[in-house]
Amino acid sequence: MTNPRQLAFIALRDVHKGAYADFALDRVLQKVNLPDNDRRLVTELVYGSVRRQRTLDSLIDQLAKKKSHQQPPDLRSILHLGFYQLRYQERIPASAAVNTTVQLAKENGFAGLTGFVNGLLRQYLRRVGGDEGVGEENTPSSSSSLHRDPLQLPENPVERLGILHSFPDWIIQVWLEQLGLSETEQLCEWMNQSPTIDLRINPLRTSIEEVEAALQSIGILVRRIPHLPQALRFIGNTGSIQKLPGFKEGWWTVQDSSAQLVSHLLDPQPGEVVIDVCAAPGGKTTHIAELMADKGKIWACDRTSSRLRKLQENSQRLNLQSIQIYTGDSRHFNQFQNTADRVLLDAPCSGLGTMHRHADARWRQTPESVRELSVLQEELLTHTSSFVKAGGVLVYATCTLHPAENEEVISAFLAKSPDWQIESPRGVELPVSAYSTPQGWFKVWPHRQDMDGFFMVRLRKTNNSE
Repeated sequence: MTNPRQLAFIALRDVHKGAYADFALDRVLQKVNLPDNDRRLVTELVYGSVRRQRTLDSLIDQLAKKKSHQQPPDLRSILHLGFYQLRYQERIPASAAVNTTVQLAKENGFAGLTGFVNGLLRQYLRRVGGDEGVGEENTPSSSSSLHRDPLQLPENPVERLGILHSFPDWIIQVWLEQLGLSETEQLCEWMNQSPTIDLRINPLRTSIEEVEAALQSIGILVRRIPHLPQALRFIGNTGSIQKLPGFKEGWWTVQDSSAQLVSHLLDPQPGEVVIDVCAAPGGKTTHIAELMADKGKIWACDRTSSRLRKLQENSQRLNLQSIQIYTGDSRHFNQFQNTADRVLLDAPCSGLGTMHRHADARWRQTPESVRELSVLQEELLTHTSSFVKAGGVLVYATCTLHPAENEEVISAFLAKSPDWQIESPRGVELPVSAYSTPQGWFKVWPHRQDMDGFFMVRLRKTNNSE
């Protein structure tokens, strides 16, 4: 079976049954040998349909007699694929999107409903401006034709943005409170883009110029990223990452640019003892080792041994010797008290800054899960701060944009920890300074800086009070 849309349907069906989108996609792609362009199509259809789920459901709700949740689940998945192609895929002719969706219905148990599927999709096209095809000038997303968009939107700004850009209302509300209407819309649009891939060169094995030249020699384009001395961003398609020059040799590793900022804020020095308390899968751990010239000791702790294996593989490929792996929950470790010059707490979080990478994250997180995570984050921060020697540094970081997991966690910790204070690394030329706030913490907003959303803060232990 090599029909990309059928493969996308199988993956999407699994997602709607509860599977993670990336696992569902990997499962179907592993079973077939597809050309690169077909693999890209399957990936786009699955991730796009999951991201745009709320918008696609709203179209079904408004155009069909039965609401989306009343449709048979598999038929809903098929309609999502059809509407996604018509609304968001300008390169796919409308006739191809309609015909292949009708064919999917026919081949997956809905032969008696092919007329319904065909009629519903063509009704959408008629309202857009004819069912001959959706051209550049009359796509629903272009400003000249917004009045022709079949999607009817409520006046309430939270619901309007939530339906138009396909996010739960509560996430829109969290962003509106911090950014206002215009920037929230920009952030929504950014989060619905396909993610870029960044890499971090390993200065112990190579130089950024050497990696650039090696990639360009096989026609792979990259560009440098401001403020980040080790970062390159791929432009266009890369094919298999593992087959690119320099990967096996340990010249570089994949790591988003904003995640690279975290280790620069920690600013580890050769010969120090550093503890990374939630280390797996190890992107920041290996970066710390590189910044320390692989001299000193890094304890890489995590409670998930399978993810620590990934860290071990990466550190071996990058030829790093200073990392020691320790399995377990850092909240229960007592052996590290007052032993570390620096601690990194890259805390488990809701991931609301990386939703473009994790298509289904917006549907999996809830206000309740955020509250539970903030409790875990406070527990981790309180306990692992005891690992730091007097005068040492702790960096707290998350890839979320929710104040309950960021500013509120830090404020609560400082209120009960008089021997700790925020340290703004003034006078030190660090890449993070471009993202600082008046309060002293650092916040990366994706639509402003064009990288994953991150929060980070550097804390200094001021004296030896226990």
